Amino acid sequence: MLYDLNIAWSPHTTAAELDRTLRFSASLGYNVVAVNHTIGTPIPANITGLLTKLELPSSSSSQAKLPTVLRRATIVLSDTSQNQRLPQLASAYDILAVRPQTDESFSAACQSLNDISLISLDLTVRQPFTFRPKPCMFAVNRGIRFEVCYSQVLQGPAPVHVLASKGTKDGGIAQAGNIGTGVDARARAAFIGNVSSLIRATRGRGIVLSSEAQSVLGLRAPADVVNLLHIWGLSTDRATEGLGVLPRGVVVNEGLKRSGFRGVIDIVGVADRVPTDVEMTEAGDGNTESAFGNAQGKKDKKNKNQEPSGLGKKRKNGDIAETSATGNANGSTNPGANGEEQPMSKRQAKKMKAALRKKQTEDGTTGI
Repeated sequence: MLYDLNIAWSPHTTAAELDRTLRFSASLGYNVVAVNHTIGTPIPANITGLLTKLELPSSSSSQAKLPTVLRRATIVLSDTSQNQRLPQLASAYDILAVRPQTDESFSAACQSLNDISLISLDLTVRQPFTFRPKPCMFAVNRGIRFEVCYSQVLQGPAPVHVLASKGTKDGGIAQAGNIGTGVDARARAAFIGNVSSLIRATRGRGIVLSSEAQSVLGLRAPADVVNLLHIWGLSTDRATEGLGVLPRGVVVNEGLKRSGFRGVIDIVGVADRVPTDVEMTEAGDGNTESAFGNAQGKKDKKNKNQEPSGLGKKRKNGDIAETSATGNANGSTNPGANGEEQPMSKRQAKKMKAALRKKQTEDGTTGI
């Protein structure tokens, strides 16, 4: 995805002009753009009133596809004591940037300001500070990015009457080209020198490329932007990151700041965790043990329910056995309760043998 985090906007910008610029940026391949509102100090108290003036066109109402549009505010900071309302602006806008005007404000933006994510600079003028590697790299390590706006030195095609006055030696009209009419050579030289100094101080890291286009004439295709920055000293890989990876990180981090408490991510839903093989094996063993336990419990319960009848039957058999033994000793048999003979146990057999032997002994004694 390609990003352009600076489409210039002011209260005097009409909705038709803004819609035309957004359509053209989408045709160039930009997926996400930010409409930038530059605010001077002191910061006004009525922040909601500023947002009502910024009416963004909706993609559903327009025929052409529009990119994702974000709201951005850039504070022109000259005094560090005038930043009390930065948290309010950070909550009202999607992206917050500062444009330091003094050495003190630039150092504060690099080292101490926590509500900002971009340091945007007007590189067409001589800066009141120098780009030193230590504060610049400190800002990059904190996650703050430096913004280079290429349309500050670019102009659209010159009007036809200007081209007609530019004749060739043969009397013909020169080919249409980009003739700078609003930016002088001194501003261009200052821009190129400041960009080169910033690239040396940051070693090409943490540089976000934006347009700051006030109309469709200030927009360029991503390949043209990469080629232009490569001429000024930024490598092709770093320039490509400045259009995709780095601005995406800015948008994501700013979204996390506003959707969570102190940068903590809000958890809106938890996906079901897939059990591992070990857990599935343990669950299977647990089910087997549970099934075995249930079967054992049913068996014990069944034995418990049958235990009284079994004991009674044993005692009954014992009584019957004793009665049967007495009857057999007397030469008679005792049928069971159901008319069937009960099986004879070893104890009963011993008693019967002892009774028979005693009877034979008595009979023999009597016969003698």
